[in-house]
Amino acid sequence: MRILVVAAARPNFMKVAPVMRALERRGVEVVLVHTGQHHDERMSDAFFDDLDIRPPDHRLHCGGGSHAVQTAAVMTAFEPLLEEIDPYCVVVCGDVNSTLACTLVAAKAGVPVAHVESGLRSRDRSMPEEINRIAVDHLSDWLLTPSEDADDNLCNEGLDGSRIWRVGNVMVDTLLHSLDRSADSDVLERLGVPHGGHVLWTMHRPSNVDDHEVLAGLVRTALTISLERTVVFPVHPRTGMHLEATGLMRELEAAPGIVLAPALGYLDFLRLQATASVVLTDSGGVQEETTVLGVPCLTLRHSTERPVTVTHGTNTVVGTDPDVILAAFRAVDPTVEARRPEGWDGMAAERIAAVLTTIAPPLAIERTGAAPVPVQLDRRVAEPALLRQHRRRAQVQVEAAEQGSALDAAV
Repeated sequence: MRILVVAAARPNFMKVAPVMRALERRGVEVVLVHTGQHHDERMSDAFFDDLDIRPPDHRLHCGGGSHAVQTAAVMTAFEPLLEEIDPYCVVVCGDVNSTLACTLVAAKAGVPVAHVESGLRSRDRSMPEEINRIAVDHLSDWLLTPSEDADDNLCNEGLDGSRIWRVGNVMVDTLLHSLDRSADSDVLERLGVPHGGHVLWTMHRPSNVDDHEVLAGLVRTALTISLERTVVFPVHPRTGMHLEATGLMRELEAAPGIVLAPALGYLDFLRLQATASVVLTDSGGVQEETTVLGVPCLTLRHSTERPVTVTHGTNTVVGTDPDVILAAFRAVDPTVEARRPEGWDGMAAERIAAVLTTIAPPLAIERTGAAPVPVQLDRRVAEPALLRQHRRRAQVQVEAAEQGSALDAAV
């Protein structure tokens, strides 16, 4: 069995690493494709070393450009490669443009698609990532979800339960695999915060860094916090470009309480998170990691596609208003404890591998007229999903009966 795995951006690398290892332990031939969406070398190549990922088998070099340009470039480059490799299926992760592009190409070619981290919804369609999530989920065969709320989102959109598999959070697999190694990082000494206790600040979302007014407000908030506690700010390449263009970088460089750093490798960044007193971020993955690490997190967005980090974790969504952020920062509870939602146990990749190697792709018959059926069914994985499918069908029947009764009454 040959499976093609797509990676494009920093969070993708963290997700594909354990999945690749789990698939290869089952004897699967894994072909890794790096689309190059994050073309800054520090944002991509460092992760191959940190995460024990071998170099990609193929690079598409499709970085830069608008959403449309980037998506089109990945589709154009990926289509002939998919035909050449002829995989059993394609594994995509998350919500970046490359995930959408490769899903579109595979679905139209009749190749089954597995979406890792399926079902996440912010319900904010002004975010490009939300559009990508919805489109990818509706085209994918296996919807591999991290939590119960993701299952519910997919069912509420009418997707068949036979496609939904709650496997847990694969990002946690990587975190737990790497935590001991990250303790050997000297990043705290290099950045001048040897005892930790710092504030860790990250931002890269277009809604935060492309809008000058929002960006200026967030920078001034970071400067205010830095008067009370050292702020470590690893600068994403996209963010750095906007900070330079607006002159805000000079303000940050002149502030004695701000420690600027280039984009960091995974182990260095994990060490900074684990030793921080609080993290302020617009990253989805960081919301999850801080929940597992037991570090308070303030999310610089107006919504989150990961509500389980709020209901079961250490995350608080605070938006981008400076006064609200400062109030939340000063109200942070330093005694918060690490909590792991169900399935955040370091075994998500094993469950993903079990699904892909034992469960036939549900949409294959619709696309090609014949479903490639794996040799055996992994009952430990299958039974919960089959139960959900049964319940969903029963719910649909009840809803149809109620609609029929209402229609009869109206007549």
